Amino acid sequence: MRNSGGIVSLIEKDQAMMDVLKAVKQLHLPDWWVCAGFIRTKVWDTLHRFPAPTILPDVDVVYFDPVNVNEDSEKELESQLYTLMPGIPWSVKNQARMHVVNNQAPYISTTDAISKFPETATAIGASLDVENNVILTVPWGVDDLWNMEIRPTPDFESGGELSAIYEKRLRDKCWEEKWPLVKVHMVVKSR
Repeated sequence: MRNSGGIVSLIEKDQAMMDVLKAVKQLHLPDWWVCAGFIRTKVWDTLHRFPAPTILPDVDVVYFDPVNVNEDSEKELESQLYTLMPGIPWSVKNQARMHVVNNQAPYISTTDAISKFPETATAIGASLDVENNVILTVPWGVDDLWNMEIRPTPDFESGGELSAIYEKRLRDKCWEEKWPLVKVHMVVKSR
C-alpha cells in the first residue's frame, strides 16, 4: 500500500518509532511533528529490504510556537527528550523562528515550514492524535518518497541560493550510496 496509510502502518508496526512519537507527545508542544529522515529512512530501508535500520544522524522534532522563539527553549526541550529517551540524537526546532535562519518569508504553521524543506521526499512529518493514532503531514504527497525519488520542493527548484543549498545537500547526504535504488533529480537551471 504505497500511500500515506502504508507509511502510517510502517510507523505503527515499529515500536522504536512509536516510542519516539510518544516521548515527543509528552512535551505537549504546539503543532509538533517528528519529520524528515525519521520517516524517509524507514520507508527507504523497507523498500531496500535492509535487515537492520539505517542509523539516523538526528531525529528532527519540529513545532510552532510564535510566543517563545528563544533558541535556548529548544535546547531545554532536547534535554527533556534525552531524559525520556537517552541515546536518541534529538534535534528540536521551533519553526516559528526558522524562516529567519532559512532566509524565507515567515511560516504560518509547522506544515507550512515542512513544505519548505529542500526535498519533497523529506517534506513529511508524523505525530500522534489524542488517541495515540499516527497522523501525517505530507505537503507534497508521498509519491516521491515511495518512488525513492529525490527532487527539490518548489522553493528549491527555481535556481539561485536555495537551489545551491539543495545541490549541496545532495552531495553531503550521499543518499544514493546508502540507498542504491534512489533516483536523484538535479535542479533544472533556467537560461
